[in-house]
Order: sequence, then C-alpha cells, then structure tokens
Amino acid sequence: MYWAEFLTIAVAHLFAVASPGPDFAVVTRQCVRGGTRAGLWTSLGVGTGILLHVAYCILGVAFFLSQSPALFTSMKFIAAAYLFYIGIKSFRVSFQKTADESKTPNDVSLEPGKAFILGFLTNGLNPKATLFFLALFTVVIDATTPVSIQIIYGIYLAVATFAWFALLSKVLGRQSVRDFVLRSGVWFERAMGTVLIFLAVQIAVNV
Repeated sequence: MYWAEFLTIAVAHLFAVASPGPDFAVVTRQCVRGGTRAGLWTSLGVGTGILLHVAYCILGVAFFLSQSPALFTSMKFIAAAYLFYIGIKSFRVSFQKTADESKTPNDVSLEPGKAFILGFLTNGLNPKATLFFLALFTVVIDATTPVSIQIIYGIYLAVATFAWFALLSKVLGRQSVRDFVLRSGVWFERAMGTVLIFLAVQIAVNV
C-alpha cells in the first residue's frame, strides 16, 4: 500500500544525498586525511543525524521550526558558524609546519567518538536538511500514513545515508587514492577549507 510513497522518498533521498554538500565535504576530508576508518565513523554520525531530522518531523517540531523565523534563523547561523569553524581549521592546518609531513594533522577526527560527533553535528545542524525533511514529511508522506510506517521510512533514510557515505569512505580511504590527493600537500586542506567556508556562507545567506 505504501510502496509508491516509499519509492518517491527513496528517489528524492538518492538525489539529495548524492549532491555535494557539507556532509560530502566533511566525509571526504576525513577519508583523505584519516583513512577509511575515520570516514566510516564520520559516515555513521551523518546517518544518525538523519534520525534526528526524522524524529522532529514525526513529532511535528519541524513545522513549528518553519513557522518561527527567528528560531530557524538562529539554527541557520549556528550551522554556518560550525562549518566556517571547520573550514578555518583546514586553513590553519595547511599553514602548520610539522617536522614529519607524513603525520596526520592533529585536528582530523580520527578517534571514533570525535569522528562520529563531527558527522552528526554536520548533518544535524544543516538547515537544508531540515527543509528537505520538512518537505518530505509534509508533501510526499501522506498525513494518514501510520507513525510506524514513517519510522520505517526514517530508518531506511538513515541506513541509506550511512551506506552511501560508507561506500564513499571505502573509495576515498584507499591508500592509493589518499596518496594521489595528498600529493597536493597543503593545497588539499586549503581547497577543503574554501569549500567548507563557501558552504557556510551559502547557508547563512541563501537558506
């Protein structure tokens, strides 16, 4: 009965998760600088962040958030500030001179807990994700769809998001790929810093 609705959700999510954004930028940086393990834990954090969006949509908080411009604006600037902070850290790392260039910069979240939190906050604070899930749960998902089915949708979205970024982590975390990218040295960090700062400004100005 709900297969058509689920298919619409799955296709919309596929296009959303595959498009470059904060999640993609953060997971890419983690993979290249910290390897597959760092990327997988960051991906798990991103996937778990999806459950946060699903939870407040089911509870109706997303609608309240959309009706409160001040609250939404505050969330938007918090998200922008967080991405801007990560971007600045990338630039700082690029200017650090270390005795051993093969060492991984100490700001990269290699510890599972830190990598998970990085992914969770990047996705959970993203106002574009808030708008996407608000549209999903108000336009695509019918109001008569049981909460139990909506929860199943949410679990699928979280698992699918993790699977996508886990696959990305497996590819980008390969030593050959990392070595190829890291040959650019400090320019990789500066490029990632520029992307993150650009995304921060875009969120602050356009969302």
